[in-house]
Amino acid sequence: MKKYMSLLLAFMFLFNLMVFADSSVVVTIGKDISKDQRAQMLDLFKVEENKTTIIEVNNEEERQYLEGVATEDQIGNMTLSSAYVEILEEGSGIDVEIYNINWVTKEMYQSALITAGVSDAKVIAAAPFPVTGTGALTGILKAFELATGKTISEEQKKVANEEVITLGDLGEEIGPDQATELIRIVKEELVKRDLKDPEDIKKLVIDIAGKLDIKLNADNITDLSGLMENISKLNLDTEQIKSGLKDLGQKLDDTIKNNEEVQTLLQKIFAAIKEFFQSLFK
Repeated sequence: MKKYMSLLLAFMFLFNLMVFADSSVVVTIGKDISKDQRAQMLDLFKVEENKTTIIEVNNEEERQYLEGVATEDQIGNMTLSSAYVEILEEGSGIDVEIYNINWVTKEMYQSALITAGVSDAKVIAAAPFPVTGTGALTGILKAFELATGKTISEEQKKVANEEVITLGDLGEEIGPDQATELIRIVKEELVKRDLKDPEDIKKLVIDIAGKLDIKLNADNITDLSGLMENISKLNLDTEQIKSGLKDLGQKLDDTIKNNEEVQTLLQKIFAAIKEFFQSLFK
């Protein structure tokens, strides 16, 4: 009888784990946010404390991947970003949302996640107040590993973080959408041609920038070429990279199209206002 009771209790325990902990969802919380801010993040992610796998990420972990590629100001000394990662069905692609992230765009995260080998995931990077978002990638990758049981190599994590910083810096100079589109196309050609030689990679960067009518200075070219050299050394799944970059390209096209539509709408509004005031003085 005791034996059956023990088996029944064990079954009930396992059943509760399956019901109350969704293994396909993992949330990371920045160690330095307050209890109220933690609750705010969980509410944003629409998860409950005892029914979701929740882990903390600290500044030491972020530094492990950002030191040497980011400035001290970009790294900071506190971890304030949190992340939600949900594993989706195969072929779903990567869907990224951001809240209170004011320097890294969702397309930048997606590009870096492709480099890290992440696929088929819904990702939300958020903070309780505006932050740059440079450290959020550490938590996202940690959550993806836990949710899937897959290991992302330390080198891939390092290069993916380097990509976020390179994109952010370049975005300040030429615009975030142009920066992401440039890196997307260069990365796509890099993988397609399987380039390894530094001079070939540098020439590729210059050629693609020229075709996109993007003016790069010497530092831009050096940084981008260095990033692409590091990407070329990774053991990447070529087909997965191509698929991910194609999806990113579509999302970038949609973003640019939406921006053009907004600009057209504003032009019409201003024209109408101008016409109204002109009619008053006729």
